[in-house]
Amino acid sequence: MNDTQANNRQIRILNYFLINPESSRRQIEKFFAGTNGSRITIIRDINYLIDNGWIVQIGGGKYVKYQLKPKSELLIPINIDEYFSKTTDLRSVRYPKFNFDLIDSLSGLFSREEINLFNEGKNKLKNKFRTLDKTLLKRELERFTIELSWKSSQIEGNTYSLLETEELIKNKKEAKGHNKDEAVMILNHKNAFDTILEKGDRFKNISILDIRSIHSELVKDLEIKSGIRESGVGITGTKYLPPDNKWQIEEALMKIVNQADKNNVTPEMALIYLGMIAYLQPFTDGNKRTSRMVSNAILLANGYYPLSYRSVNEVEYKKALILFYEQNNIYHLKRIFLEQQKFAIDNYFL
Repeated sequence: MNDTQANNRQIRILNYFLINPESSRRQIEKFFAGTNGSRITIIRDINYLIDNGWIVQIGGGKYVKYQLKPKSELLIPINIDEYFSKTTDLRSVRYPKFNFDLIDSLSGLFSREEINLFNEGKNKLKNKFRTLDKTLLKRELERFTIELSWKSSQIEGNTYSLLETEELIKNKKEAKGHNKDEAVMILNHKNAFDTILEKGDRFKNISILDIRSIHSELVKDLEIKSGIRESGVGITGTKYLPPDNKWQIEEALMKIVNQADKNNVTPEMALIYLGMIAYLQPFTDGNKRTSRMVSNAILLANGYYPLSYRSVNEVEYKKALILFYEQNNIYHLKRIFLEQQKFAIDNYFL
């Protein structure tokens, strides 16, 4: 689906259906009463959305209702500011618990043009690794590692600056006025990415053992228990609750890995892991940083640019994840993923 096909009013209708499934035209008209959408305009918009595969008609005669086309909820262009204008407790959460059926829907996430962006980057990176002076290549890899370790840690609440992170990684000097754990978190990121670089091809396809291994490296010496969690966990800013049963978590993780293995589009595999590890929350802590590192392992092992997330607004990133948790909508997480791929192509290994 091409999100540019829908105008702002039609996007609002799609957003309405996301939290009001199976609505009649009268209900839609009532909801939009007082806006710039007349009855005729609403009818025209509904027909347009049906013709373009966003929604479907169910029932007949005076009992006709409309709903989102199956799987379309995944990529609807939601107005994220409007969505989060409601507080956590007032938002209508479509999926308050883990949706196992979502896993089977994770395919066809990118358009041909979007895949071309990744492939252009892949060709550029292959050429740079072949022609770039080894000293410059080493320096660029070090710069990327520093920026990834800094930003990924910052998303988790780490207060080290970029320059303090550089001093820590390059000269092993901890910054004054910071908790020891902050330095450990950053160095763990550095070590995990070094492992990805060293083991390369191993991560072309990810196993559960790989996910657990990367997680263990990221939480080493941080008083975070490694291994699959055995109890429930809450997530700040959302009413969504991940599974609290170890066997369910292991079953879901296996299903995610199997689904990703079926997907022969590497960027989609990377996006699946970025979203689904965070969504499942298989560990007591360190899930989001593990999702970012696993996603990068897949990209790099298959010749694509990894993502540093350097230019990401951490609040925007967390909102995109919460939207995915609550509505199973990956639109904004995918947008950030694409933006960071373009950022990587434009800013690394020049």
